[in-house]
Amino acid sequence: IYTDANGMTLYTYDKDETGKSNCYDKCATNWPPLKAEADAKAEGEWMVVDRTDGTKMWAYEGKPLYTFIKDKKAGDVTGDGVGGVWHIAKAD
Repeated sequence: IYTDANGMTLYTYDKDETGKSNCYDKCATNWPPLKAEADAKAEGEWMVVDRTDGTKMWAYEGKPLYTFIKDKKAGDVTGDGVGGVWHIAKAD
């Protein structure tokens, strides 16, 4: 399972496209994107995605990554399976 720097579980969204986020507004409030610094560089399977709001976010194997607002502590996985379109990000 992939996590952010604070140990929070990362998720993928089935409605995203390869290298493109389709989670904005209320979606992004509930599923905050894993933000990338402006000077972040892609490496290996990790890439940086430009969002339409001008921010950047991380993606793994082309899949944008998010945390979930209802996960309260490191290791929580309450977002897995939400709406049938959110899944824990993990290595193949």
